[in-house]
Amino acid sequence: MNSHTPQPKPQMLDALKAEICARRAEFQTLRHIPQDIVRQFQAVGVYRAFVPERFGGDAHSPAEFCRLIEEIASADASAGWVASFGVSATYLAALPPETYAAIYGADPDTVFAGAMFPPQPARRVPGGLEVRGRWPWGSGVMGASIVGAGIRIEGEATPLPRTAVMPRASVMVDETWDTVGLRATGSHDIVAEGVVVPEDWTFIRGGKPQLEDAIFRYPAMALAAQVLAVVGLGAARAALDWLRQDAMARASVTGAPSPAARAYVQIDLARAEGLLMGARAAFYDAIDEAWHQMQTQGAVDPATHIRLRHTASKAAQDAAEAARLAFVLGGSEAMATGHILGRNMIDAACVAQHAFIGAGSWQAAGAALFGQATPPGYP
Repeated sequence: MNSHTPQPKPQMLDALKAEICARRAEFQTLRHIPQDIVRQFQAVGVYRAFVPERFGGDAHSPAEFCRLIEEIASADASAGWVASFGVSATYLAALPPETYAAIYGADPDTVFAGAMFPPQPARRVPGGLEVRGRWPWGSGVMGASIVGAGIRIEGEATPLPRTAVMPRASVMVDETWDTVGLRATGSHDIVAEGVVVPEDWTFIRGGKPQLEDAIFRYPAMALAAQVLAVVGLGAARAALDWLRQDAMARASVTGAPSPAARAYVQIDLARAEGLLMGARAAFYDAIDEAWHQMQTQGAVDPATHIRLRHTASKAAQDAAEAARLAFVLGGSEAMATGHILGRNMIDAACVAQHAFIGAGSWQAAGAALFGQATPPGYP
């Protein structure tokens, strides 16, 4: 880490986490993270984390950003999920440099949200491409100022989707998101009705970056998986911390030993902590090695590239299991609606359902390790 890289002041981050914890029930009811919290994300540097310093950004490393998101997710997984899309400053580096400068030069704290699939047909018209259609899974769109949507242009062949970037005010949000997990991510449908987008405001998602900064040459799809996986790590950490504190403080009404003194609780807490420690260590070790290679060699070698994806899957899957173990150890009390153990278990499980880091990603990792064909964008 460069010594000049700004970091969020600890008291700012602590105050943000405390407010998120106090308002979790409100977020669940809203089904999105409200704008005042998004502004606090901006204040602690979530959205300018990867923006180059020449545009007023902080130019963080991947590990610095992931640790920031993990901290936020330990207060609330949905908040961490929404904050994770501060990574979008790296996706958008595939835009023409002039467009990138127009976005982040005007505001390095620009908030982007996007929904890629299914790509909708776009036709050329005077002024650019006419975009219309509906895209689900628009996480964070309620707090965004610009949005992206996956499109396909007749005659263009690419295994990765093209994305059109539009002002948030030019699209409609249909509030369809109603889930048991990651409920406050506001992952509603984005709807466009004939929005004309200049072609230089479109890019290939996961395509070659048009800027030369090291962070933009770091494997984009691996980073996309990593920033989501840490949300699970944060949720599991919160569950285990709560369990340990509660078990130490609580006496049994039947006169039995406190939970902290029970052998099965001790065994499974140690198992869960071991899972989380191992996953987290492997995860950050891979990131640190990849970033070292970027800075010294200008690229990440193939084996480390696979490792980035593999350890992201491990982080998400092991975090979900650690949170599940915490829920079980919480006993019947953890069944109550809104209980921290139930919420974190379900949120961590939902993180591990994402296609980038879900069960299917094990097969992709195995294929890569054998040198076999992998899905587009993997590793």
